Amino acid sequence: MRIALGADHGGFHLKQQLAEHLAGQGHEVVDLGTDSEASVDYPDYGVAVGRAVTDGTAELGVCVCGSGIGIAIAANKLPGVYAAVVHDVTTGHLARTHNHANVICLGERVTGPEVAKEAVDAFLAATPASGRHARRVAMIGEIESQAMEGARR
Repeated sequence: MRIALGADHGGFHLKQQLAEHLAGQGHEVVDLGTDSEASVDYPDYGVAVGRAVTDGTAELGVCVCGSGIGIAIAANKLPGVYAAVVHDVTTGHLARTHNHANVICLGERVTGPEVAKEAVDAFLAATPASGRHARRVAMIGEIESQAMEGARR
């Protein structure tokens, strides 16, 4: 699977560990930066990962910042991006199955590397569920469509 990864300086080290982990499992990693601990702006990397997923460059995305929150907010501003902050295996799995997330976001300052790897693995292994979950995700999509239509006016 082709996975887009992006992080700001607060998530740089965990992103590097996740990139190595994913490549070791045979995934193709699209590393969208950052490439050091030098201060950068997390919105740039959340948007880069979101665009990679929505334009088909990657099938799914993983974002990392200090908490996972800011980069998720930025990624979610793009139509078609469903970015979820995850902290463990359970939230990694549920983000994909129940919420059909296509990007997960982790916080280097709040989630250790082994737990983060397990969460990413659970996310990648999961399949979006049908039934009530698909219905609710469709409702979110309708909200997004209405907001986009309102913005065009």
